[in-house]
Amino acid sequence: MDGSGYQMQTGSYRQGKDERSEPDGDIGCCGYVLMFFSICILILFFPFSLMCSFKVVQEYERAVIFRLGRVVSGGAKGPGLFFLFPCVDTFKSVDLRTFSYDIPPQEILTKDSVTVAVDAVIYARIFDATKSIICIENAHGSTKLLAATTLRNVMGTKLLTEILSDRDQIAHYMQSTLDEATDPWGVKVERVEVKDVRLPVQMQRAMAAEAESAREARAKVIAAEGEMKASRSLKEAADVMAESPAALQLRYLQTLNSIAAEKNSTIIFPLPIDTLGGMLKK
Repeated sequence: MDGSGYQMQTGSYRQGKDERSEPDGDIGCCGYVLMFFSICILILFFPFSLMCSFKVVQEYERAVIFRLGRVVSGGAKGPGLFFLFPCVDTFKSVDLRTFSYDIPPQEILTKDSVTVAVDAVIYARIFDATKSIICIENAHGSTKLLAATTLRNVMGTKLLTEILSDRDQIAHYMQSTLDEATDPWGVKVERVEVKDVRLPVQMQRAMAAEAESAREARAKVIAAEGEMKASRSLKEAADVMAESPAALQLRYLQTLNSIAAEKNSTIIFPLPIDTLGGMLKK
């Protein structure tokens, strides 16, 4: 029973959608009578009636014409000059230029329970003027509201690290989601950009402390590795000097030279015992 009811609702929705988007049709007997009177008015007041019958839309605009409340077949008119029958035709102009919206900052709870404020900007345009008029009341406002809701839904499924590092992927996913949702409205979402992610002050301090601790830990590790390499080099040098006593004496002379270059008045010279032993024997 539930399945049949769902199918009936789906069929009714599709039928309503088809009826809503059905272009032009039989205007009926009364419609033809009104059209006849419209032509008579056009002839009686000629050429002054032409001033009200001819309309112009700009290069970036299209005109959706309604005849007795029904959309005229052939799609939107323009750019340029088009004709309206007096009293029976009305039109609405639609701007096809790309428009941008700043999504207000949204307070979002991330997947790891961190509260952040995220704002973004979207760029969109109307590609089907007829759909944007007959399928939705306010295409611009609805797109803006849908973008804010999509931003909250997408950011709520991400971790804080993903929001901070994967902005391009998040923006691309939002753009594809919004474009799919607004396609029945005749709106094309061209681009989405995440402008800013604002964290609470306490979270900023905690992240700064964490980064500082990580840098200090890396510095200590680097210093320890340097001391280890230096100790290995000193050990190798000590082994070389142990094999050649003359090398140790040369090192003493080099140390004296370094001390003398610093202009010290007192020089302490370590005298090897082996040298003294050789002098005493003589």
